[in-house]
Amino acid sequence: MVTSLKRDVYKSFYTKSGPIVQYMLDKLSVGPGMRVLEPCGGDGVFVDALIGKHADLQIDVYEANPQAIRTLQNKFANDERVTIFHEDTLTNRELAFYAGLGGIYDRVIANPPYGAWQDYEKRAELKKIYDLMYVKETYALFLYRCLQLIKNDGMLVFIIPDTYLNLHRHTKLRRYILSNARIVEIALFPSSFFPGVNFGYSNLSILTLQKKSRAEDCLNNSVRIVIGLGSVEDLVGPYTRQIFSVVNQRDIYNSKDHALFLSTDHNINRLINESKSYTGDIAACVTGFYSGNDRRYLRAGSSEAKNSRKYRPVDMNRVCFDPSSSENILNGIESLEHFIPILKGGNTRYYKPDIWYMDWGTEAVSNYKEDRKARFQNADYYFKKGIGVPMVSSAQITAALIENKLFDQSIVGIFPFDTQLTHYLLAFFNSPTCNKLIRTINPSANNSANYIKKIPFIRPSDDVVCRIDNLVARIVDNLKQGKTANKEIELKIYKYIKDIYGF
Repeated sequence: MVTSLKRDVYKSFYTKSGPIVQYMLDKLSVGPGMRVLEPCGGDGVFVDALIGKHADLQIDVYEANPQAIRTLQNKFANDERVTIFHEDTLTNRELAFYAGLGGIYDRVIANPPYGAWQDYEKRAELKKIYDLMYVKETYALFLYRCLQLIKNDGMLVFIIPDTYLNLHRHTKLRRYILSNARIVEIALFPSSFFPGVNFGYSNLSILTLQKKSRAEDCLNNSVRIVIGLGSVEDLVGPYTRQIFSVVNQRDIYNSKDHALFLSTDHNINRLINESKSYTGDIAACVTGFYSGNDRRYLRAGSSEAKNSRKYRPVDMNRVCFDPSSSENILNGIESLEHFIPILKGGNTRYYKPDIWYMDWGTEAVSNYKEDRKARFQNADYYFKKGIGVPMVSSAQITAALIENKLFDQSIVGIFPFDTQLTHYLLAFFNSPTCNKLIRTINPSANNSANYIKKIPFIRPSDDVVCRIDNLVARIVDNLKQGKTANKEIELKIYKYIKDIYGF
């Protein structure tokens, strides 16, 4: 593994697991005389397995890492079946030419790099080549290019993070795959199954594709999903501990953003795809403010605030507690009391006391608008009443009231067009029901505005809205008085939400 400027430019995780290699070779269905591509050769583990399976294969191995190239050249120097190329698969012009011809390979197998750092010059180059793809994630580009490089009816087997299944940034990649290949099987398992790897942001998958020239042949396919693996050995052992699911490929294509939702509750999947209304239809979902230099402008109102020692304490005599009452507030406050409350991230339900304050003097605000590092974004929603959902959450999504204050960029602000829904939405976004929906839409811990907008919205009767409103008001009042939330009231709220949504 090679690093540059403390950034890992290759991000190589070599496939040292025997069951994973065996499973991938079985899915590849390689036959005598086939031409096979290994687009990121690494230490040659797939090549070893391939030449051990058939004696007359033609294997092209591409690798950009100089250290790995030396290993490959030494290992296969005397094997005429294996041709080593010290080239970058993603930028190689000859491979681009073959891709344009419709592909030349019968089979492709790979464990492509993921999360590798691309400098800005390389990103610009990749953007020119892959103008429709998300170029910051290398595995997606390898998958796209290699699908182009296989012939019709050819097979591709990749081990990659499962984020391609539903993340917004991979919408175009999913559309291309669904229209150009039969998804034969997707095996999903924890990243910890992979020796030396344990991602916090995703699990791993092994994706098996068969290229098809006709879109109808792709969309009429039934996709086999394997989940619930107890151990890596279950990939090749007796199928006793896995859960199999079969999904129509056309249904995936017709789903929102062509995403594959993997909840075992089909009611959740159906609601996500068929709801008549979504959060983005009934509320503005926006990201908040960043000063560009919090060390200079941000103040801590409590020593108990996380990382408060990094910031100066606020002088409470200089705090404006009701900035919404100030004229021309978006231009700053001229008086001495120009520090204002700001809601920051943190998993707090219903109500979060004011513990952070931002300099909102006229000079500071002028700097925010001019500083390229600052984010004076979505300012029409500053100092309004709404709901704040942290962008990064724990196992349970949480939401707290935004009451006429600033909210920072670690928060998604949700501002219902009908303000009477504020408490109902606050209840919903703290509920287990909402958590099931958001984790199906996006299994990672990132609750960005784009994912919040996709959460189905069901409006109950006015009577139920009123009941939930009253229960939420009681919780908020208790929290404002320094009391804890009443668990019985919370359970009543969750029961209402469950009855409304059906789960």
